[in-house]
Amino acid sequence: MTTARTTETDESPQSVAPTPASRRGGWAPLRPLVLRLHFYAGVLVAPFLLVAATTGFLYAASFQAEKILYSHEMTVPVGDEKLPISEQVDAARAAHPEGTVSAVRPSPEGDATTRVMLSGVPGIGGTHTLAVFVDPYTAKVRGALEQYGSTGALPLRTWIDEFHANLRLGDNGRLYSELAASWLWVIAAGGLVLWFGRRRAQRKIRGTSGRRRTLGLHGSVGAWVAVGFVFLSATGLTWSTYAGANIDELRTSLRQATPSVSAAAGGEHEGHGSGSDSAEGGASGSAAGGVGLDKVLAAARAEGLGDPVEIVPPADASSAYVVSQVQRSFPTKQDTVAVDPATGEVTDTVRFADYPVLAKLTRWGIDAHTGVLFGIVNQLVLMAVALSLILLILWGYRMWWQRGRASAFGRPLPRGAWQQVPAHVLVPLMAGVAVLGYFVPLLGISLAAFVAVDVILGEIAYRRGKRTYGPAKEAAK
Repeated sequence: MTTARTTETDESPQSVAPTPASRRGGWAPLRPLVLRLHFYAGVLVAPFLLVAATTGFLYAASFQAEKILYSHEMTVPVGDEKLPISEQVDAARAAHPEGTVSAVRPSPEGDATTRVMLSGVPGIGGTHTLAVFVDPYTAKVRGALEQYGSTGALPLRTWIDEFHANLRLGDNGRLYSELAASWLWVIAAGGLVLWFGRRRAQRKIRGTSGRRRTLGLHGSVGAWVAVGFVFLSATGLTWSTYAGANIDELRTSLRQATPSVSAAAGGEHEGHGSGSDSAEGGASGSAAGGVGLDKVLAAARAEGLGDPVEIVPPADASSAYVVSQVQRSFPTKQDTVAVDPATGEVTDTVRFADYPVLAKLTRWGIDAHTGVLFGIVNQLVLMAVALSLILLILWGYRMWWQRGRASAFGRPLPRGAWQQVPAHVLVPLMAGVAVLGYFVPLLGISLAAFVAVDVILGEIAYRRGKRTYGPAKEAAK
């Protein structure tokens, strides 16, 4: 990638002319620093954001595509009366005796199939299950598909979800999405400050052309969707690798973790996270034994757990059945009970209404981020925000090109902006950045790398300029 030729004035740390103290306002010294940060972060992080936005757009659209593509497995003609859940599971096991039953989701609606999830099936990854779809009225098996996550993603949505989360590279690939989420809110906030810091006359788009028109489109659209970017960034970080772990520790220290029922056959529920905020999960065990699925489901119904629910069989002889509501759309239904397999009695209960405030906000934030909280409206909003981010990135690169001389990318913004920030502002600012970098490590590490590279390049440019112009200056004396 070539850049336009630059002079010693463009590249050296002295390129930003000092502003007299009498003319410095509260915003004036900070604007060049925010502008340079927004520029470099946009240029260097934008490729990661572009991938995240594109795959996020496709993921939001995949919910409706999934209903069309897998309609045969997911839906059935409405019959007269649904069969006992135990008969439906028996039919699924007869068709697919491989693996073990890890969970059962009874038909939540009149035209919906029952899902029987099998773990340990050959060819199915450890975090995935084989979902067997059973007609609740006839116990006929309508098909089987690989499934992933607590939202029941089928192959199409699973592929897009994993590409969005980790580029299908496993845990190491998750660093890309965490880096993108770490910087998205910084870029959005910086752009918002820069846009509203401009004079009103400079924000108009009508009647403009060239770079100014591109800037107007970039700034106007960015201002409208900035809140959405900040929301996606914050919620995405809640289940990221490093920042997510710090957030979990903070919630736990504040006694705001997500509670879970005790899976033992009797006992008080746990006051720590159960993993219900994660996008993936599962349990192993057998669906047979004890009082049976029908009585377990009846016990959960008696506690007020309406559809949709998921039944997780006991993991071993000393464990209980766990029945959980799995409705992520609003109003959220996330009540959970544990049922003793020997007696069919409810031994522990956790109500979503009793969740700590931060646990509820985390649940709602993740569900809105993944497009399930408000259904198709939620998905359309996510698609609009993702499309806006794609356009902003393309406009940003176009502005960079337009800064150049027709055939080369424009030169970077002048160095030395930080020198214009008063010490009483710069020192607290640096301290705040250090604290933020600790809690959001990929932001802190990448920012430190940007600064280090920028300083090194500036020093190289300065020395080259001094070497080039030094003899001429001496001869002119």
